[in-house]
Amino acid sequence: MDTLNPDHPPLVMTRAEHAPPVWKFWGTALWGLFIFVAMFVGQIGAVVLLAAQRGLPMDLASLQLVGHEPQTLALSVIMGLPATLLAVWLAIRIKKASFVDYLALHWTSWKQLLLGAVGLILIVLVWETMSRALGREATPGFMTDLLKSGRDKGAALLLLFAFSVAAPMSEEILARGFLYRGWSASFLRVPGAILLSSLVWTIVHLQYDIYFLAEVFTIGLWFGYMRYRAGSLWLTIVLHALNNLTAVVLTMWVGG
Repeated sequence: MDTLNPDHPPLVMTRAEHAPPVWKFWGTALWGLFIFVAMFVGQIGAVVLLAAQRGLPMDLASLQLVGHEPQTLALSVIMGLPATLLAVWLAIRIKKASFVDYLALHWTSWKQLLLGAVGLILIVLVWETMSRALGREATPGFMTDLLKSGRDKGAALLLLFAFSVAAPMSEEILARGFLYRGWSASFLRVPGAILLSSLVWTIVHLQYDIYFLAEVFTIGLWFGYMRYRAGSLWLTIVLHALNNLTAVVLTMWVGG
């Protein structure tokens, strides 16, 4: 038998051979940059397409004019999702890994969802209280103007879908999906991956001031922890969607 033959020792699988293929620190960072660029190109492509349909010249002034309209901005955010999915699929495909497993697209328990929601509510309430104490707006002024303008111009549902479905999916797939997966398997481990992916997610929101960026970063840390705790990206997508949905509804129809 081979087990008794020194020339043919038994095959023993090492832990590394069992580990699923995954991009590590630099691979994840470079592919993450590529995915972000793809998302941006998808968003800008929607603006260019709408400007071309109107017969406008392809210059910066025309693109800015079209891009500031609520319908255009909503379509831009929506078009960033398929571009993001395609770029992430390519990165995972090259590694010959499972798209679902790589991104942890598995549902979690209602207990984890409840915990995540309660934690999110507490974080938002703390920041809301601080905003009121400092005499600040709970929602950035430009977002309030955009959402109310969209409501008045008949783009409410489109904006609602863009900010409550498309944006959470795109951002979570990038941050808590692809970036967390690779960086948590690198020298950063889980704590470093949560911290760095939250920082990247915060940088994506540079249109906000430093106060709102701090709030975004805090929420990102909670999402990262829940991603680790539950092992589910769907959980953070749902939490992100609930957060955005509440903010959009309050701003559009309640005046919060």
